[in-house]
Amino acid sequence: MENYKKDLGLKESVSIVISRIIGSGIFRTPAPIMALVGCTSLFGLVWVIGGIITIFGAVIYAELSAMLPKSGGPYVFLREAYGPYVAFIRGWAMFFVSETASIVAVSLVFTEYVNAIWVIVYGEPFNLLITFLIALIIIWMLTGINLFGVQISGKFQIIFGSTKILAVGAIIGVTLTSTSTGNLNNFVDPLWPESFGWHTVLAVGAALRYSFFAFSGWEGATYMAEEVKNPQKTLPLSLFLGIGGVMILYIGANLGYLYQLDPSTITTEKWVASAAMKIVLGATGGIFISIAVAINAFGNISTQILCKSRTWHAMARDGVFFEKFGRLDPKHNTPNNALIGQAIWATVLLIFAVLSTFIQSGAGGTSTYETIIDFFSATSTIFNLLTFGAIYILRKKMPDKERPYKALFYPYSMIIVLILYTSFLIITLITAFIPSLIGIALTASGTVYYFSKIKK
Repeated sequence: MENYKKDLGLKESVSIVISRIIGSGIFRTPAPIMALVGCTSLFGLVWVIGGIITIFGAVIYAELSAMLPKSGGPYVFLREAYGPYVAFIRGWAMFFVSETASIVAVSLVFTEYVNAIWVIVYGEPFNLLITFLIALIIIWMLTGINLFGVQISGKFQIIFGSTKILAVGAIIGVTLTSTSTGNLNNFVDPLWPESFGWHTVLAVGAALRYSFFAFSGWEGATYMAEEVKNPQKTLPLSLFLGIGGVMILYIGANLGYLYQLDPSTITTEKWVASAAMKIVLGATGGIFISIAVAINAFGNISTQILCKSRTWHAMARDGVFFEKFGRLDPKHNTPNNALIGQAIWATVLLIFAVLSTFIQSGAGGTSTYETIIDFFSATSTIFNLLTFGAIYILRKKMPDKERPYKALFYPYSMIIVLILYTSFLIITLITAFIPSLIGIALTASGTVYYFSKIKK
């Protein structure tokens, strides 16, 4: 059997976690979140809930990844807990719905912040065609880089991870210390929604789609467990260090946005980081931070392409996905077929999102990013629920399996996560029914492939 090289240490693993989380969310999702909740108290609540659920989820993933340190992440956990069919469907959904779509989402944020620079300098925004072409080029360029080995990609993650911290730190430092332009009234006007009711609950639940996406990716290092040195210790530690650092940065960044921009401005300002820095430093500040955000998104896309291709390879290696995806490049020991296949499907999803936006809003439409997130949120949540539940099943099925790390506060941590995610799923199905239905239908299509090609 072909084996991966163990080239990733703690620094690389933490950098992968950070790079997977900080990509687009903190720079792009404040606008749709504020648009949905309409006040600062609920805006903050959405971010807090997203962070809390991320922590509890990481507690569970840490046990699973330490117990089963194999490449593929959730696919491996589900296979051991529920058997090959559920694992296959999860992998199928990751490829055709959630994970590849996430690559597209961040490529669109990269494009949007390049667009922000263009608008500051030239005054005219990109149309959908230009947006499409830039996103497409980025996806394929970074796929090409990742064809040449994990060591090169791992070093990239250290660089990009450091850049992300510096960029978000700059936003926090500049926006929170600029008292001449900041306004404390922005934190409390409006503080509460005009009325409370089921519409408030639905608004918070819908806004959580974007908060969860901003925090997503923390499990990234588990996808590459076979390439991590001493994974039983390195993976849990990298999860907690990476998530903890990101949460601090997110809180600070959102405080900075609110200090410089009133809630109504945040609602309509998709390039929130650029807008906040322009208030403080003028056009130069807007250009500077837009460049930084674009670099951050660039690094996140690279990390996603690197990590997720390992899932398709792991599935193919187990005989439950496209056979060609199971081959490693003999020179670089990288799953090149999986990488190329991933890029092809990302291209298809990008075309779908752009066409959907064009049909709704014409050539000047700007909702492509939201379209992608609404498309995969429900499907991702369903399989997250199954993955979190796997900890209970595996404790019953494998009671004697070595567990170098055991989940804190179990079973309460698992119960809390399951309740919160179930509530979120129901609200998502209510507030984004059509996109959710498309994602679920694509997931269900894998059943035909499984029983016709895999389990004959």
